[in-house]
Amino acid sequence: MITFQDFQYASFEKKCDVVTSGSSFLSVRLLGECKVYLYHADLFFIEVYYSPRHKKVLMINAFDDLAGLEPYTEIISLAELNL
Repeated sequence: MITFQDFQYASFEKKCDVVTSGSSFLSVRLLGECKVYLYHADLFFIEVYYSPRHKKVLMINAFDDLAGLEPYTEIISLAELNL
């Protein structure tokens, strides 16, 4: 499994690989016209910002603290993650 720091410095293509093969989908939220998909990758979380209008990923963000989960607190349960 990739570390949080290695993920931050990875290429866009490598980040996409981690999202598709090394993480678990948790939730999706709307942010303006974007959909933000939340994934859990063992020791950190990944957000994928997708534009349905442009049909492409705009940004991939990772975080390893609970503060980053604030926008999701009303729509998901993290009980299964044993945090």
